[in-house]
Amino acid sequence: MRYSLFSRFRGTILGALLGANLAKSGDKSPQAVSDIGKLMLLGTESLVKLGKLDLDDWKQRQQEELPSFHLNNNATSEIILAALPVALFFHDNLLKLRNNLLHTYQLWGEDPVVRDGILALGYAIALSLTEKLDSQTLIAQITSFIGETSTSLPKKLLQVNDLLSKHAGLETAKAELNTKDKTSSAIALAFYCFLSTPEDFRLTVLRANRLLPSPIIGAIAGALSGTYNSTAGIPTQWRVLYLSADNSTGILVNYPQMLELTDALLAVWSGVYNLSLHPKPLTLEGCVILDKQNFVSVFAAPRVIRAR
Repeated sequence: MRYSLFSRFRGTILGALLGANLAKSGDKSPQAVSDIGKLMLLGTESLVKLGKLDLDDWKQRQQEELPSFHLNNNATSEIILAALPVALFFHDNLLKLRNNLLHTYQLWGEDPVVRDGILALGYAIALSLTEKLDSQTLIAQITSFIGETSTSLPKKLLQVNDLLSKHAGLETAKAELNTKDKTSSAIALAFYCFLSTPEDFRLTVLRANRLLPSPIIGAIAGALSGTYNSTAGIPTQWRVLYLSADNSTGILVNYPQMLELTDALLAVWSGVYNLSLHPKPLTLEGCVILDKQNFVSVFAAPRVIRAR
């Protein structure tokens, strides 16, 4: 394996954070973007706690932590990023990945373009995590994964393929892909930036943030490149400058907490058994009770313990 899943999981979240933080604020409200980041955090907490996708639990957490959250036109495209934890958690099974991404969309689903964007980003991330991503065939695979749809996103992505085959520059891509449908345009431009420089995280994100004053382009491009190149490809200086814990302008307010939850998400996916979450079986007669001060975890290979 070229990079560990640990570094790729972290790279996905770090990439999205950096992509959003480096973007110009433009017409997006920092508060709206921050709320989407909190939704992503709440979704990760739910997956870690329950070991499965439970939309009722996610929604309850949202109502408790973000009672005033209201999805509006300024935040619809950022919903795509809120589904990132689901893409990470179910990346190894494409059927479950698709079903759970569609279930996640139902939590806020009103825009079919957002649905297709969630599927496109989730599928690309899954291919990177399993080291099956081929930049030459990715677009065709994504359009097949999305399936039949009334949106213009598959056509936009095919335009990306055409632009890449012609070695079109950034301004040409912007002129052809930037249309009235801002959400599909942003997704297509993000994929263009990633696929035109797949091995260079820094260049991908910088080019993405030159296109339009929208954090979503940089965030999607950053998530794609962060997964593909892992944390090894992310400049250390950028993490220090843009991902401080008190950064109130980025997509997440509490960066250390999100990274900690990302690590926990990988642990749950891998089959780590946390004894503190299941105290009752340890009190049964015949069980050996260990010192509570000792941290004990049981590890298993993927597909062994992970019941879903």
